[in-house]
Amino acid sequence: MHQDVSLVNQLQTLDLRIAALEKEIAELPRHIAAIEKALDSHLRKLSADKAALAANQKDRKNLEGEIQLHQGKISKLRDQMAQAKTNEQFKAFQNEIDYAEKEIRKCEDRTVELMTASEPLEANVKLAEVALKKEQKQVEAEKTEARERTAADQAELDKLRAEHKITFTALPKPIAATYERIRKKWKGTVAAEASEGRCQACQMVLRPQVFQDLRKGTNLMQCESCQRFLYYNPPVTSTLVDMS
Repeated sequence: MHQDVSLVNQLQTLDLRIAALEKEIAELPRHIAAIEKALDSHLRKLSADKAALAANQKDRKNLEGEIQLHQGKISKLRDQMAQAKTNEQFKAFQNEIDYAEKEIRKCEDRTVELMTASEPLEANVKLAEVALKKEQKQVEAEKTEARERTAADQAELDKLRAEHKITFTALPKPIAATYERIRKKWKGTVAAEASEGRCQACQMVLRPQVFQDLRKGTNLMQCESCQRFLYYNPPVTSTLVDMS
């Protein structure tokens, strides 16, 4: 293989690894943002459930207070009714007592409705609190892992970039310029293997003379179709040893 082709292949390997690391480093903050957003959504849902449960409990307490007021009023009315001197006064007190008892029944019915509604709210809050504790631990663990992964990726990236610079400098300037042009055009795929008379990147058939020259390995060659640098790997032949 031509020396410059070897350098081109090294550069391509470095470029692909560098691109993969850069992508991973860029994606990690987005991943963290996504899991934090999900956690925040669950926190808001729990907060809303707690607020609904607190409102439910407050309404029930207010109803208890209303019931006590009505009961106190009924007690006074009955005392007053015992001192009534006419049927009209007796009926008036009885009507007020009936109204107060009716209001008590309304409060009791509403209390039952609120108690029924509070049961799933309480269950949801308890389950959500347990799930959130677990989720918060998971998020913190993933954030720690992401920070460690980013640091490791950045260290490797710095090393690869330094190696890339050395390798790129070793290429003749015209070839280096061509390499960059091809890399930008094909998004990283600069060198392609030629086998069975074809460029394996674009699948175009090479002219017999081009393929023959490539096999000799004396010159750095490019595909006439896609312009990628070409390299040729001779087929591996196995030698069978007669053990008889």
